[in-house]
Amino acid sequence: MSSENAENAGPEPIEPLAPGDPAPAAGPTGPSADAATGASADTPTDAPTDGGPEAGPDGEPASADGGDGPEVWDVVVVGAGPAGASAAYAAAVAGRRVLLLEKAELPRYKTCGGGIIGPSRDSLPPGFELPFLDRVHAVTFSLEGRFPRTRRSRRMLFGLVNRPEFDAQLVEHAQKAGAQLRTGATVTRVEQHGPSVPDRRTVAVVLADGETVLARAVVGADGSASRIGAHVGVKLGQVDLGLEAEIPVPPSVAEDWKGRILIDWGPMPGSYGWVFPKGDTLTVGVISARGEGAATKRYLEDFVARLGLAGFEPALSSGHLTRCRTDDSPLSRGRVLVCGDAAGLLEPWTREGISYALRSGRLAGEWAVRVAEAADAVDARRQALNYAFAIKAGLGVEMAVGRRMLSVFERRPGLLHAVITGVRPAWKAFADITRGSATLGGMVRSNGLARRALDVLDKRMDTESGVGPAGRGVTRKDEEDAAAPEEAAGAL
Repeated sequence: MSSENAENAGPEPIEPLAPGDPAPAAGPTGPSADAATGASADTPTDAPTDGGPEAGPDGEPASADGGDGPEVWDVVVVGAGPAGASAAYAAAVAGRRVLLLEKAELPRYKTCGGGIIGPSRDSLPPGFELPFLDRVHAVTFSLEGRFPRTRRSRRMLFGLVNRPEFDAQLVEHAQKAGAQLRTGATVTRVEQHGPSVPDRRTVAVVLADGETVLARAVVGADGSASRIGAHVGVKLGQVDLGLEAEIPVPPSVAEDWKGRILIDWGPMPGSYGWVFPKGDTLTVGVISARGEGAATKRYLEDFVARLGLAGFEPALSSGHLTRCRTDDSPLSRGRVLVCGDAAGLLEPWTREGISYALRSGRLAGEWAVRVAEAADAVDARRQALNYAFAIKAGLGVEMAVGRRMLSVFERRPGLLHAVITGVRPAWKAFADITRGSATLGGMVRSNGLARRALDVLDKRMDTESGVGPAGRGVTRKDEEDAAAPEEAAGAL
C-alpha cells in the first residue's frame, strides 16, 4: 500500500543475487574496478579496496588484525525495533556473530496503532506466536464522522498488538538465534575510515560514552530520526505527524468495539484517524502532513469527543513523525545498510510501517552477511547494490502505488470513501491486502481492472481544476460522492 529506478552507476546493471545463492569470489566479480568508483546513491564512497583478516573462532568476535587486536563483530545492528530485530535474527540464523544495540531499555513504548497485517505476519520468524489483543473482522469507514459504513468479513482481516510486547518478543527470537543484545547503548556516529577504523574491511560504531564497537557490516534500524540514515544520506520526501492516545475504557465500551476498527478520513489533505481496540484499551490516533501541528491536535481532540471518549483519561498520549524516502534516496554507504524507518520505508498512503520494517529488516540482515564476507570495496558495493535492488523490486513498487493512492486521497477523499465502501471489488481488494493474500502493487501490476481504475482516477485528478493538495479539505463534491457511492463507482 510501496517502480523505483535502480541506483546503479556502473556502465552495466548488476544482476541481483538471491540471499541463498553462493557468495561471489573475492575481487571485482560484478562491475569493473573503475565502475566501483562511479557516483551513485548506493555507492560506498569511503570504502577502500584492500582485504582484512579472517573471522575468529565461532562464538567470539574476530580481532581486527587476526591476532590479539580489538574485537570485530560480523554484523552490528543499531536499533531493536521490528526492523532491527528482524535484521539481527536473519544475520544470526546465518551463523554470524551479531550484536544488537538499543538505546532504550526493553520493553519500551512506540507510537503505533499496532495493526499486524498479512505481510507482517508472513515475515515473522518461525514459531513466533503473535500476542494479539483483538482480531479484526469489521471496519467502519467515515468521512469526518459522516457517512459511516461498516464492512464485515467472516475471516479475520488482521490482528492488533501492543508494540512493547511485540517488539520485545522479536528481540527474544533474535537472541535465541544467537544475536547478543545491549540496551542503554546510544550510537552517536559510524565511521568507515579514520583513526577509529583499524582496517579497510571494518566499520566503527561510536557510542555516546566514547566506546567504539567494530563490525564487518552495520545495519541502521534506529528509527525515523536515524543517525545511521544521516551517515548513509537518506533523503526524505514526505513527512507526517502522528498523534495517539491510549484510552482505558469500561467493559461496556470495550465490548462495543471488540473485533471492529474505525477509519475516519480527516479534514486536512491526506489525513485520517483510527480507533483500534485492544481489550480494555482503545488506541485512538490521527495523522496528517507535518506543518499542520495545531490542526492535527484539534483533529484528535474533536475525534475523541465525537466518539464519546472525552470523559476517559488517556493512560498515555504520544506523537511521532513518519518519514518516506524519495525515489533516489540511498539504501547503503560502504558497509552500512539502512532499513525500516531509518531508510524511510513505509506505505505512503496509510503510513503503515510494521510490515515494511519486518520485510526490509530481514533483507538487510541477509545482505549484511554478504557485505561482512566481502573481501574488498568492489564486492561490498555489489552486495549493497543487490540489497537495494531487492528492496526496490518489492517494497519500492508498493510505495510507488501508495504515492498514487495518496495523491487521489488528498484531492478526493469522498470519492475514495464511496468506492471502498460501496464497490464490492474495492472492499475485497482492501480485505485481500490486509490479510496478505495480495499487495496493492501486485494488484496494479497484474489486475487490469485495478490498473485501469487507478489510471482513471489519476486522469480525473489531472483534468480537474483547482484540486491540489495544498489547503484542501472535504468539498461539496466529496460529500456528494460519499453520499452516493454507486454514482462515484460509475465514474470509474
